[in-house]
Amino acid sequence: MVGKTAKRATVRVPRSPDIAVRPREPAALVIAKRIEEDIVLGRRQSRERLVELDLCELFQTHRGDVRLALFELEKKGLVERIPNRGALVRGLTPREVREIYAVREQLEVMAVSIIPLPASAGDVERLEEVQHRHTAAIFAGDLLTVFYSNLRFHQMLFGLCGNACLIETIDLLAQKVYGIRSFVNAFPDALERARQDHLDMIKALRGSNRDRLVALTRRHLQPAPESYIRDYERRFGKADPG
Repeated sequence: MVGKTAKRATVRVPRSPDIAVRPREPAALVIAKRIEEDIVLGRRQSRERLVELDLCELFQTHRGDVRLALFELEKKGLVERIPNRGALVRGLTPREVREIYAVREQLEVMAVSIIPLPASAGDVERLEEVQHRHTAAIFAGDLLTVFYSNLRFHQMLFGLCGNACLIETIDLLAQKVYGIRSFVNAFPDALERARQDHLDMIKALRGSNRDRLVALTRRHLQPAPESYIRDYERRFGKADPG
């Protein structure tokens, strides 16, 4: 992973497609998106301080915008505020990661279990289009597009279940662990496994093979928390009993 400090972490950060097409988006939301991307790509690491004055200088703005941005990130669970220390990139413990992923597994399995089958040809084609972008980004080494296309793929897949409350809850839990994505995306074999899982999910959906789709959904969640927990224990030990 790249960069250990805030200054190195934010030099020439690539912008997401959303920012590029919405240049008049409020400054606070643009700043929040850029910091979120830094976290996802490993440019900002867990427990790293987010100093308001440094961020004002970096983004050429005032503290009001920076504070609103940090508030948005705090709502997503990516940033935490500690008295007398300010804002930090949230560092999840192994126990927290295991708990979040245990709930994610149940909810995501529930979603694919109630998708009406057979899926429409149009829905399958739209998933294939997103996966083409994901595959191209992996081969190009464009990890930012890998992240966004992966996110879109799963939003579309789980969206097929039609349960708005379930879809929203899955999205909220996924946001809480954005910061651990970089721990698996750093390994080409993990990216290739994710790519193949997506292709197999599409195949299962097209063939109305629900059992296969459920099994793939469970398997797909494993690499990220495993990679994060290994790195956490390497750096901080196994003090967390979870």
